[in-house]
Amino acid sequence: MHCLLYAALALTLPELPTPALEAPDPIVLELWPGGVPGAPETIPEEVWTGGAGDAHVANVYVPSITVHLPKPEEANGCAVVICPGGGYALLAIDKEGHDIARWFAARGVAGVVLKYRMPRPEGHVFGHEAPIGDCRKAFELTRSHAKEWNIDPQRVGVMGFSAGGHLAASASVQLTEAPPAFSVLVYPVVTMKGKFSHSGSGKRLLGESPSDELIKRFSSEQHVTSKTPRAFLVHAADDWVPVANSRIYAAALEEAKVPYELHVFSKGGHGFGMRKPNESVGKWPLLLEAWMQAEGFLGD
Repeated sequence: MHCLLYAALALTLPELPTPALEAPDPIVLELWPGGVPGAPETIPEEVWTGGAGDAHVANVYVPSITVHLPKPEEANGCAVVICPGGGYALLAIDKEGHDIARWFAARGVAGVVLKYRMPRPEGHVFGHEAPIGDCRKAFELTRSHAKEWNIDPQRVGVMGFSAGGHLAASASVQLTEAPPAFSVLVYPVVTMKGKFSHSGSGKRLLGESPSDELIKRFSSEQHVTSKTPRAFLVHAADDWVPVANSRIYAAALEEAKVPYELHVFSKGGHGFGMRKPNESVGKWPLLLEAWMQAEGFLGD
């Protein structure tokens, strides 16, 4: 009798929920563990400024990625390589890097923060190939860990802010053998040519007197094709990096019949990141989330 009663109780007891798993700690991997191309024998120290949560890093000689993975049960297979801005002189590594990666991870997307080399760090010249070379390597490294990190290698996008937006746009049109799945460009520098270019970023990337060929190569609006990844763009009309940078890239996408979404806010200036939630310009992450959902990058 007792055995039957216990068996009946066992059948009616509710199943205990499985405890939610914590998001994994960030993973840091050097891009070039066998030696950074073009680096000097003695590696200088990085220069860090800003307080906790608002760090900036300059003099990058050893590039790396920091991977913020979502909770395993929330991962949707998408990842984004994030390129912080800083005029190709430094990187706003928190505001335009780790802040963004954590936001993605909370939505099931792996956020991969790229700490890339500056073309001309203090006391050395890597040259214009360094940032795009590091970005290419970041994609290769991310895709090589796809199974381990629950990532679909065909669903790895790129995102960039300011000069990092220039790098993300460059990756979108130059990494043609294995292009990003999509690009997100936030107040980006796009062109290296004419009145809309950002002279500081251009000089640090290409030098004081670049050739016409080099200027053209790194003016991404001139290289958009029907195979260029779809894009989401955000800019403020009062930005000192001219909003025309986003407009001409969007126009090139439209000409090539590549889907895009462009949001221009009347006010916001430059460098707002995700840190103006109470202002109109601060609503752009909601628009990005809706776009990614509609495009199938946030799962069903």
